[in-house]
Amino acid sequence: MKMRDQLAGKTAIITGAGRGIGRGIATVLAQRGATVVVCDLNAKSAQTVVSEINSAGGRALALEADVTEQASMNAAVAGALKSIGRIDICVPNAGVIGASGYTERAHYSEDDWDRTFEVNVKGIAHTVEAVTPHMKERKAGKIVIIASHGGRAPRFAGFGLGSVGIPYAVSKAAAIQYTHHLALYLATSNINVNCVCPGTLWTPMWEAIAINRVANDPASRDKTTKDVFDESVRQRTPLGRPQTPEDIGKAVAFLASDDANEITGQALNVNGGAILN
Repeated sequence: MKMRDQLAGKTAIITGAGRGIGRGIATVLAQRGATVVVCDLNAKSAQTVVSEINSAGGRALALEADVTEQASMNAAVAGALKSIGRIDICVPNAGVIGASGYTERAHYSEDDWDRTFEVNVKGIAHTVEAVTPHMKERKAGKIVIIASHGGRAPRFAGFGLGSVGIPYAVSKAAAIQYTHHLALYLATSNINVNCVCPGTLWTPMWEAIAINRVANDPASRDKTTKDVFDESVRQRTPLGRPQTPEDIGKAVAFLASDDANEITGQALNVNGGAILN
């Protein structure tokens, strides 16, 4: 089987797919043969990704959706089903690092807790709730949740970030636990549930982390955000290189494929060895 046929005939819906990791996932899944539904709060960003995929010979559809609203996710899934007829793969990817003003704070606010859990935890649940009735009816489906290696072990303490990254890390730990419980719950419906834990990627989210460090860590005041990122890679990644959104997309493609039919309830690190377990 050629790699471009790995997901042939399947349809994938991806949240937060207008940029960053979600964009990389959408691109790779389309390259592997899937029809991709690109969901994002920013309709323009979603359409840009769809145009890129379609121009490259893939097939994609853009839908505006807000993962914090169950009604919005229900409407997005209904729109996808009306246009394409099926959903085989669901990738709850949308996430935030903190609330508005995060990059300026050394310590978390109550808004950081509320916003990270609203998007990174409840947003996943809303996405899953919207898509599982269809998957249960078909007795088939693959759900691949995007968590973080920050949800597996502390990654912010001692890195010049104060406490501001804690709500994000805890929300990703919740996403991993949700994966485990959901896998058991949906197993009788022949639905596989796994998650991918990305490491260090130069995305808008990691840039926000770097901006925060430059603003709040005296030792980093004279560094650029890219300097901060590169330093993190050198210090914390045994393989010595950052990951890319496409690296995450390749892991998702595997877990969404028939090759992973006997894998469920697992959390896969894609982090260059930064966390070993």
